[in-house]
Amino acid sequence: MLNHWIRSLSARLWLTSIAALAVCLTVLATLVIYVFSHFPEETLGRSEQREKVMHVVNGLVFDDAGHLVSVRLPEREAWLFNVAPTEIQYRVLDERGSVLFASGDTRDSRPWLEGDPATANGRIMQASIDSKPFDIMTQQVPHGQAVYYIQTATSQRLNQALIGVKIAPIPDIVRITFFIATIIFGLTLTFTVHRVLKPLRKASRAAALITPRNLTTRLSSEGIPSEIRPLISAFNETLGRLENGFTVQQQFLASAAHELQTPLTLIRGQIELQPDIEGKEMLFREIDLMARQVRQLLHLAEVSESQNFTFTEVSSVDVAQDVVGYLERRADRKRVKLQLETLKAPSSIWADKSALFILLKNIVENAINVSPPNSVVTLIIDDVSIQVRDEGPGIRQEYLPFLFRRFWRAPDARHDGAGLGLAICKEIALAHEWRLTVSSLVSGTRFIVWL
Repeated sequence: MLNHWIRSLSARLWLTSIAALAVCLTVLATLVIYVFSHFPEETLGRSEQREKVMHVVNGLVFDDAGHLVSVRLPEREAWLFNVAPTEIQYRVLDERGSVLFASGDTRDSRPWLEGDPATANGRIMQASIDSKPFDIMTQQVPHGQAVYYIQTATSQRLNQALIGVKIAPIPDIVRITFFIATIIFGLTLTFTVHRVLKPLRKASRAAALITPRNLTTRLSSEGIPSEIRPLISAFNETLGRLENGFTVQQQFLASAAHELQTPLTLIRGQIELQPDIEGKEMLFREIDLMARQVRQLLHLAEVSESQNFTFTEVSSVDVAQDVVGYLERRADRKRVKLQLETLKAPSSIWADKSALFILLKNIVENAINVSPPNSVVTLIIDDVSIQVRDEGPGIRQEYLPFLFRRFWRAPDARHDGAGLGLAICKEIALAHEWRLTVSSLVSGTRFIVWL
């Protein structure tokens, strides 16, 4: 199971994607931590300053005439400017640099920065206020015909404290984010891979259903990703070549069997007309055996092609009675009794009547051949199966895997045959989607056709 999972395409795609995500997140997290750790002023410090300036800009209040009348800050920002007036301050200047409004009681008119405020617009500059180093941010605010300048001053000591507070949890946040992102991505990727590979699984199931009996089937390329379509096309082309080769083989088999049947009949007739030929019985036996093999080759060629079957509603009891009647004289010569039992009156089955006759005839004929004199071969029919039991020596356990192979005969077989009878039965059962099983009894053998 583990080996299958390791070799599966889904597992490889999943592991590769997770590994790629982990590498990308690791590189990104390392870069973020490095930037925040080595350039805190340029990242967090500047954003803090701009945020404070914008709060003051948004808090400017103008009357109907467009004159600036007050500064109304959000509660949090107002509290911050009031609670730490020595560390954080703001000023509102007119275009000449005169102080119009300021935080707290700071009304000192001395400028924080020398020169025209316009030259410091949008910049963060360092200056000393009451002998303490501050970072000064200046923002120009035009309103109507007037121009105002907003300045915020944050002590470098407060800036460093705030930056430290913000940087400290960043590694933990990055690790948690990395862990959660990996889990979410892994779960969603499982669903994605399963959905992406759905056409491939569908094609695999369709390919598994293709047998020598439906070689005309082709895999559909509908919905198949373009990367897999060449594989589907190559598989369909292979099926075409296989179908052609199989058809040629079946045609040759049928033609050869048909061409052999007439000469054998003529040879037998010629022998019968020649009174001076010795050992006629031996010759007739060999000719009859060869003729039987030819007939079986014809049957094998016919049952190997699904289009040769004609399915109708068939009574299995009627077919079994025909088989018993057909083989009754052969059974009498072997002093074997044929017996038909119907345990439960079965309804009609969907089958090819001639094929069912050949299947049962071959099994019953084999049973007669292996049965000792004064024994019984029994056909038992119920609503789910047809059984054939004999009282012969049984089949050795090591022979069972080879029983339905073409041309296979048991080394200790005592009756003539070509080893095709049971192979024909297997082909007929497959065409009808029946199961054909065999088991050795205490005395004899039992074949079961599961309908």
